[in-house]
Amino acid sequence: MLIISVLVLLGSGLLVNCETHSLTYIYTAFSHPVELPGIHEFTAMGLLDNKMIDYYDSTIQKKVPKQKWMKEQLQQEYWDKGTQSRQSKQQWFKVNIDILMNRMKQSSNDTHILQWMHGCEGVEEENGNLKFVRGMDMYNYDGNDFLGFDDEHQVWVAATNEALLTKRKWDEVTALKDYTKGYLEKECMEWMKSFLTYSKKQEINASPPEVHVFTTKAKQSSNVVLTCLATGFYPKEITLNIRRNGRILNKEDGVMSFGVRPNHDDTFQKRDYVEILRSDSAEYSCEIFHPGSGIHVNKTWDYRLPEDSQGLPIGAYVGIGVVGVVGIVAIVIGLVVYRCMNRKTQYRLPEDSQGLPDAFAEFGDKKQRQDDTPTTNSNGSVDETIPLNQTTKGSDLSLSSGDSAVAFPDSDNQSGSEGPQGSEGSQGSQESLSSENSKQ
Repeated sequence: MLIISVLVLLGSGLLVNCETHSLTYIYTAFSHPVELPGIHEFTAMGLLDNKMIDYYDSTIQKKVPKQKWMKEQLQQEYWDKGTQSRQSKQQWFKVNIDILMNRMKQSSNDTHILQWMHGCEGVEEENGNLKFVRGMDMYNYDGNDFLGFDDEHQVWVAATNEALLTKRKWDEVTALKDYTKGYLEKECMEWMKSFLTYSKKQEINASPPEVHVFTTKAKQSSNVVLTCLATGFYPKEITLNIRRNGRILNKEDGVMSFGVRPNHDDTFQKRDYVEILRSDSAEYSCEIFHPGSGIHVNKTWDYRLPEDSQGLPIGAYVGIGVVGVVGIVAIVIGLVVYRCMNRKTQYRLPEDSQGLPDAFAEFGDKKQRQDDTPTTNSNGSVDETIPLNQTTKGSDLSLSSGDSAVAFPDSDNQSGSEGPQGSEGSQGSQESLSSENSKQ
């Protein structure tokens, strides 16, 4: 099981002086519940420029906003439909993990992880237009690349032998490839443009920082830790300096920093600190520049020592709590980040590719979960439905929640009812991972 704690999106190679943006949706499912704090059997999240904008997990069972502007700008219908879609995806992932475990002859006693990431990357040109750069639609199983979509050549690329079966089936469906390409290059870009517009509206309403200077006990009784805390500011860009008799201290002077961290209310905080002698009579001050609000603050330490203090400022306590929460979220993000993202994998069709040999047909899956048993055809192989994401008549659900894209196919629809939603909102039946014979 691969755990990567840093989210790295695909590299760019873009025009100089052009700002790059990305909209990404990441899903992670475990084969069974994991008894770890903050880790859920199923997790889904949306990220705009690497910053979480919405979230869902198998415990809360709701798609919720993670940015103030998402909550303010999007109607409740958006969140309701997004919740329905992710609940369907949660069940879809559960079925397909079982399919892959059977395909790879793995034990159900072990923990296995199926992950999916899709989204788009664009560049903001000088005229303000958002230009498409690349799309990404990739799957990962147990920390290894499994299957990805080559947007340029409009073909699926298998990273393992076990994925060849699915690759061959999906390559046969032109409508599926057209849908995937259309979502990545158009619909995803439209959502990203809207989200960027919403977020920039919030940036106009900048919040100035509150500034605190205080000391806490150090390991050595002869020293204290002097902390400079700026909290409650938005946007996150800020400059913080600790000065001693007017001189800016740096790392060589022992200054340490927690960096910019999020607060619970969509604002930010930053804490820097340095260890000094209790007997130091120099003048220490905390200097803050916050360009978003136009604030320049210089607050001087009042020489109060820990014995004289009533404790840390409230903002500091809040900061510690938020850091703990952020730590858990970082673990979750780490679990859903693909190794292929870390090494900037791009799925591309080899120039000399001649297609797949018929021999790969032997990789068909003959066993399914008892409660998801598909029909079989005359030759005994498992039937599948085509993973078309056709929006139901009279429904605008495909435009309702942003992260719509084609997912792995799931088990057949035997009763005529609609299958899980491959799109966040768009409804339609989807195939399973089980064979290459399809009901056409």
